[in-house]
Amino acid sequence: MARVIWGLATSHVPSIGAAMDSGKTGDPYWKPLFDGYAPARAWMAEHKPDVAVVVYNDHANAVDLDMVPAFAIGTAEEYKPADEGWGPRPVPTVQGAPEFSEHLVRELTDEWFDITTCHRLDVDHGLTVPLSVYCPDPGPEWPCPVVPVLVNVIQYPQPSAARCYALGQALGRAIRSFPEDLKVAVFGTGGMSHQLAGARAGLINPEFDRMFLEAIETDPEKLAALTREDYIREAGTEGIELIMWLVMRGALSGNIRRIAETYHVPASNTAAALALFEELS
Repeated sequence: MARVIWGLATSHVPSIGAAMDSGKTGDPYWKPLFDGYAPARAWMAEHKPDVAVVVYNDHANAVDLDMVPAFAIGTAEEYKPADEGWGPRPVPTVQGAPEFSEHLVRELTDEWFDITTCHRLDVDHGLTVPLSVYCPDPGPEWPCPVVPVLVNVIQYPQPSAARCYALGQALGRAIRSFPEDLKVAVFGTGGMSHQLAGARAGLINPEFDRMFLEAIETDPEKLAALTREDYIREAGTEGIELIMWLVMRGALSGNIRRIAETYHVPASNTAAALALFEELS
């Protein structure tokens, strides 16, 4: 049977990918962020999964805003990096895991989640930057196949935090019911606090972020109880991306160990963080 071996929560700020692509990770502005990633990267390199489930949001690059699913899963053989207006990132094409993806779609549908199936999908920085956080030097291919799981965090009404946590719990059950012996990593991406437009543009709330970083390990139910308005008020309009961390956390059991954590302000105009958890059960 398949099993979850670790979960990674990480920001997917596009400029993080740009800093890696342009060789600026050692610059004074970026070095503290990437130094913070080092312990997690070293550990993950020693604990390679057979497949990664990456929970992220598309930024109107592959999913048109005329039709926005609450939840979607990619089932393709491969996913090319999207052109976000300045050309695709110079990273490998993402290889899919169609049989595993289709299993997840079926199991989640049977658990009353209405999943949109994406047979063709380009993936933007929401997915490729977390893969680069995990593996900064992939060479010609990423370390493992990927199942993209998309969550609407852009168009109101977004799924509630409670619904995302429940999706994660169902995702964990779906993963563990897959009959092959696969080691699976689950990524929850986005955040932390940030707002890109409006009167509060530039908002960062370190107090809320620190609370969230603690509670995502010890009390995810507390975070699941927060409303959309709570997230937007405390973390900014784009800070609602943190609900995707709850999908990752729900897929893990209650028996986890925090391997590494880092928090950095700012990455561009965003509070950026990473938290890595090992599944012990």
